Amino acid sequence: MGHVKRVALVGVGAALFLTGAALLVLPGPGLLLVFAGVVLMGRAVPAVSRFEKPVRERAMRAGEESVSSPWRIAGSVLAGLALIAAGVVWALVPRLPFAGWSTGASLVLSGLVLLALLVWSHRRVRAGRSRATG
Repeated sequence: MGHVKRVALVGVGAALFLTGAALLVLPGPGLLLVFAGVVLMGRAVPAVSRFEKPVRERAMRAGEESVSSPWRIAGSVLAGLALIAAGVVWALVPRLPFAGWSTGASLVLSGLVLLALLVWSHRRVRAGRSRATG
């Protein structure tokens, strides 16, 4: 693997990993981003790939738990919509701290990613259930 490609994989993987780590305590799909970061870094640094399986298992379990009940789904949808609404407000109201399109866009993007991952998790769990019964 070329040096430039290796550095790019480690850089993007580290950015995803760090963003995911931050999202473990903030609203967002933290474990899935941590997993994506570990996978990318594992492609460049084989020693890192040994962490893929445990992180994958935990991330998939968290995805399944997020859609395990109607209340959790509703809470996740509300959190995603709240992030999008907060992003619009932060982009349009200049008096707020850190106001502007960069903050607003990142909040909107976080909300959209949360909703997309919620849909993905729901479809994955539903497909697993239909395979188990059919």
